[in-house]
Amino acid sequence: MEVGAESKSTIQPGGNNVKQGNRFKVEGGARLSGTIEPQGAKNEALQILCAVLLTDQDVTINNLPNIRDVNKLIDTLRELGVHVTKLTNNSYTFNSSGINLNILESESYGKLASSLRGSIMIIGPLLARYGKANIPSPGGDKIGRRRLDTHFLGFESLGATFSFNKEDSSFHVSAEQLKGADILLDEASVTGTANILMAAVLAKGKTTIYPAACEPYLQQLSKMLNSMGANISGIGSNLLTINGVDSLTGCTHTVLPDMIEIGSFIGMAAMTQSEITITNARVDTLGIIPRTFKRLGIQLDIQGDNIHIPAQDHYAIETFIDGSILTLADAIWPGFTPDLLSIALVTATQAKGTVLIHQKMFESRLFFVDKLIDMGAQIILCDPHRATVIGLDHKQPLRGIQMTSPDIRAGVALLIAAMSAEGTSIIHNIEQIDRGYENIDLRLNALGANIQRI
Repeated sequence: MEVGAESKSTIQPGGNNVKQGNRFKVEGGARLSGTIEPQGAKNEALQILCAVLLTDQDVTINNLPNIRDVNKLIDTLRELGVHVTKLTNNSYTFNSSGINLNILESESYGKLASSLRGSIMIIGPLLARYGKANIPSPGGDKIGRRRLDTHFLGFESLGATFSFNKEDSSFHVSAEQLKGADILLDEASVTGTANILMAAVLAKGKTTIYPAACEPYLQQLSKMLNSMGANISGIGSNLLTINGVDSLTGCTHTVLPDMIEIGSFIGMAAMTQSEITITNARVDTLGIIPRTFKRLGIQLDIQGDNIHIPAQDHYAIETFIDGSILTLADAIWPGFTPDLLSIALVTATQAKGTVLIHQKMFESRLFFVDKLIDMGAQIILCDPHRATVIGLDHKQPLRGIQMTSPDIRAGVALLIAAMSAEGTSIIHNIEQIDRGYENIDLRLNALGANIQRI
């Protein structure tokens, strides 16, 4: 059943009706105006979708972003035997009463599951409910090493047996009965915490996870699981306590607005000297994101759940109290999310002042700055993790060039740069952008941008 086709957009990025064109042609220099509403949070959606495997009852999820990665994960769930009912472009009901574990060995499942990073979180729910699971090495952004040890060490602590098949690069776990344990994570991995949490809710006895990731995505997942009958306490902290239950029921859940998109729109408004209002932003869930952009000199007027960014001819980067150069670094929540460092970096290229961007987590995530340098930005790539940006203060515009999007967040940073540049830019490999941003060209064109999909 498909109704409500008027909801947000009828274009299906990553579904059966893939949008045509793998390049953006961007005419820079346009000033934007108007209001824009953020999509549902991609990172939360991937966790929530995997959680539907924990019950044989209906789970309805609202505000799912209509993007490639989410649609691929929905296709993977279908492949496993999940009955999927599309209610609108952004709302679905899932029923996992007919899971076929034999599909885990199929080539079609392997191809789907290996095409996105979020598929790794299928393992925890299947292990908890059926006692076994396997998955090929997952895909995702090529931004450096993204090890999975945390996930499987956690499963082993719960009593599972783990093996890795080097021939086909697949992971296998099994357990007759998961048993609660005190789990010390080697890193506060977001997906690792989510995966272990979903396994622990059906384990026998009490489990503690420390130091657990506590991003809003994890808080949302925990609240959803509790609404299904799980017993999780410590939500929002880095110590989660889970008392296992025998089974879970269905529920209805609404995904938060995407904080990464919200940060992207803030940076875009500053770079293009535009006045926009971001509506329904759930400001209470954004942590230090607004404050971090304010430190770059961007004016923000928070009006309830709306964020108004006025047009600014100039914005000046703050210094530390002693006058030294500001450093922006990623950190576990409630620190600044690594997914927005690319946006902060490109925004700083037209600020007044200097900032050091320190990307601690991934060693390849700053490698897109060569494109910004080609556009005229003043950036020193100190090493794979650090870049110093000397802002141009809008005294010299960036220039349009041809470039390629290496990953989701860098792709949008390059799109923002192109929108602010003088002349025409061509961005290749925009499938990466479509993985994380719903119909971004149409939504920005509605504000006055000039982006063509060619």
